[in-house]
Order: sequence, then C-alpha cells, then structure tokens
Amino acid sequence: MKSKNQGKRKDETVMIRKIIKIDETKCNGCGMCADACNEGAIAIINGKAKLIRDDYCDGLGNCLPVCPTGAISFEEREALAYNEEAVNHRIGGCPGSMAKAIQPKPESVDNFEAVQSKLMQWPVQIKLVPVNAPYFNNANLLIAADCTAFAYGDFHRKFIKNHITLIGCPKLDEGDYAEKLTEIFKNNNIKSVKVVRMQVPCCGGIENAVKKALINSKKMIPWQVVIISIDGQILEE
Repeated sequence: MKSKNQGKRKDETVMIRKIIKIDETKCNGCGMCADACNEGAIAIINGKAKLIRDDYCDGLGNCLPVCPTGAISFEEREALAYNEEAVNHRIGGCPGSMAKAIQPKPESVDNFEAVQSKLMQWPVQIKLVPVNAPYFNNANLLIAADCTAFAYGDFHRKFIKNHITLIGCPKLDEGDYAEKLTEIFKNNNIKSVKVVRMQVPCCGGIENAVKKALINSKKMIPWQVVIISIDGQILEE
C-alpha cells in the first residue's frame, strides 16, 4: 500500500489517521505554513505548499492558523504513522521537550492572596468535565495547555480568577478536543473564551481545537489567545 505522497518503507506502518490537507488552488505560496511546521513536513515546491512527508506530520496543525488563504485543513486518510524519532533526530529534539535550565526571578509580590487558589470548579481536565455542568452557565471559560500553569508564576490570579478552567495537552492526550468543546459551546451560555498556550509548536493543537469548536458551534463567542514562553513571560495576548 502507498500513501498519497510517498511509498511505505519496510520499517514503517501505514494507518488511518488525522493529517493535514493542502488545497493548492487556494495556496498563494507565501511559505508561512512551512515556517510554522517545525517538523519539516511542508515545503514550497513550484510556488505551492506541499506535504512532502506524511510521517513528519504530527496531525496537530500548527500550520493551520498561519495560513492567510485557508488552504490547509484536516482529513482522515491512509498515511504513514508519525515518526517522532526521525523528526526529533532531524531537528535535534522536539522544541517542546528540549531541556533548558531557567533561572527564577526574585520574588516581587509579598501578598497572601498570591498563593490562594482561584479555582472555581472540579474536575479541570477537558476529557473529564461533563458537557452540561451547571458551572458552564454564563461562564468566562479558560482553556489552557497544562504546562502554562507551571510556567507562569501568577497563573491563578492572572488567568484562573473568575474563570471556569479546562486544561489539556494535545501532545499527550489521545483524540481531538474539538468535538467535546463544540458540545460545551453549543449546550451552554458561554460568555467568553480565553486560550492560554505555550510557545512550543505542539500547543497549536489546543488553539486549533478551540477555533474548530467555535466554528462548529455556530455561536459568536468572544475569544482570545495568550502565548506563554517557557521562561514564564507573556509573549502575546
């Protein structure tokens, strides 16, 4: 069997999985998707973006939000399994798991409130919350990659306070969050959505899931994305 863009080698497995699809009729050849793909699965060939390696595409879609023409989408099809070992070898290790020592900054807040939990509900894992929980009614929703609370020191006061909090990791959790988030958006009166993610590429999956769920819910809910650096700085909000 062959995938759409390459043959199967002896040590590789073909499977049905989620993978990106590029509509070349919409592609303007800007190259932003290739730059966003840290795994090297996309290249610009003859002025068009092409998926050149199925096994380098992790299916998280960090390339989707940067495409200015909407030429990239997801599809489920026969493809080589994601080869994380080969990708890590090519780039010298996954950018999201690269070891780095961080020097903590001196304490600047001497306030008891800073150490008080602001969590308003339980559970917090996206996979575990019931879609019709009463606390979703009129909620300001925080959807965060689980590493963000460890990276940003004042996470409770800055983000969790006055929000219903959902966390997850698209790199480690199986499946797509979009389906469950769609049901939460559809079945509840959500006032706003704030996505907090890390700067690493794999966190694009949680942002894309929220975007897809908002579209599928057919509701106009205000939303924003906050990006946290691995040394605990807010890069974008």
